[in-house]
Amino acid sequence: MATTRTATTNWQGSLMDGSGTVSLDSSGVGSFDVNWPSRAEQPSGRTSPEELIAGAHSACYSMALSHGLAGAGTPPESVETSADVTFQPGEGITGILLKVRARVPGLAADDFQTAAEDAKKNCPVSQALAGVTITLQAELLS
Repeated sequence: MATTRTATTNWQGSLMDGSGTVSLDSSGVGSFDVNWPSRAEQPSGRTSPEELIAGAHSACYSMALSHGLAGAGTPPESVETSADVTFQPGEGITGILLKVRARVPGLAADDFQTAAEDAKKNCPVSQALAGVTITLQAELLS
């Protein structure tokens, strides 16, 4: 069954002088202020499209890895993923670094690396961002 999620941004003014608010409409969990300086310089209490992408990617990747590990008979105790999305003004998003640390009892390090790479390849958000270089650092915790 397909699902659709919706977010809405209300922007006022020009790119450099304006600002906006992103609301997460489907969940209703909140709205977040955005402006150009929060995207190209320091966040200063505001978010950016890249931070929102990082949140989506880290959540999707954690889910994909957890699913793959469980399907292979080695469900994880924990998976922690961060995503660093790099934005270069004038160029756009230039790369994404996924960093995952997981505790998976009974799994060999090589098998974990294989599962981690497979999740990177098959995570729906990774697939949607296929035009961007995505790198992975994966650590199996003991």
